Amino acid sequence: MRIAVDARGLVVSAYDPAADRETVAPGEAANLLQLHPDFPNMWDAWDVDSFYRNTVTDLTDAESVTAGEDGASVRVVRAFGASRVTQLLSLPPGERRLVIDTEVDWHETEKFLKLAFPFDLHAERYASETQFGHVHRPTHTNTSWEAAKFEACNHRFVQLEEPGWGVAVVNDSTYGHDVTRTVRGAGRPGTTTTVRVSLLRAPRFPDPETDQGVHRFRHALIPGASVADAVREGWRINLPERSATGAREVAPLVTVDNDAVVVTAVKLADDGSGDVVVRFHEAHGGRARATLTAGFPVAEVTATDLLERPVEDGEPPAHEAERIALRLRPFELMTLRLRRH
Repeated sequence: MRIAVDARGLVVSAYDPAADRETVAPGEAANLLQLHPDFPNMWDAWDVDSFYRNTVTDLTDAESVTAGEDGASVRVVRAFGASRVTQLLSLPPGERRLVIDTEVDWHETEKFLKLAFPFDLHAERYASETQFGHVHRPTHTNTSWEAAKFEACNHRFVQLEEPGWGVAVVNDSTYGHDVTRTVRGAGRPGTTTTVRVSLLRAPRFPDPETDQGVHRFRHALIPGASVADAVREGWRINLPERSATGAREVAPLVTVDNDAVVVTAVKLADDGSGDVVVRFHEAHGGRARATLTAGFPVAEVTATDLLERPVEDGEPPAHEAERIALRLRPFELMTLRLRRH
């Protein structure tokens, strides 16, 4: 991946050499902070009204754009109003993602801060993660129902694609977003699909000090991303790998051989029996077969509900020693109770 950052600290190019594709729309810039006035008609701290979009200020002035201390990143500092933003843009070695660390010292009132990514992409719909799966939403506003979705929610990722190529924006928290699609003017044919993640608001009621102070965000831009890539990178940014130094190697408690199957919980049973409870789901939206391997001898496998009670209907997954064969429907959530030898 090749990233170009201009003197304003904005990403003017995110090129994917493998696909020979430019991610950023022509004449646009990603990593663009935008500030809106925010005066909802009612419920200051809870509502967002669509007319906030009528006025916007692009925060393009930078106090400094310098190389990061590690020599492999770009540090951008901006000031606006009574607030200050420091960003660090980096490319982790061996990974296809641009990581954007943002620190905002926020001291605005009745303002709405967004971070924009305009993509050279014609997408009829986009995927946004929810718990144990993702949902698709249209990018158009042809109906009143779609127009009302001017602000939506996601968990770890938003992903858009044309057939054969896509892009994802992942985050380390859960934030709102908006996605819009526009047809470019003469001289620049094509469609721009813009993802904007919501960072901060500053309501005055009921608490005039709402969100005042320092906030930290981490986002990553992944060109060429499928839904599978978005799922993986979403988890990576939320649960980065941690290493521990010890006297001996410790085998994982469980492993699974299919990336579509995401393990979200490994725990001891609540009843104190010593059984191991494993919860996982199919995350790509298709049917999946996988083998779950326990790092200990397994005597019995029982399918349970979320309260760890045995499920009466259906046969439990077949297992041979510590290997358990799984067959999952799209977005199916499964909990297994493993009794140890």
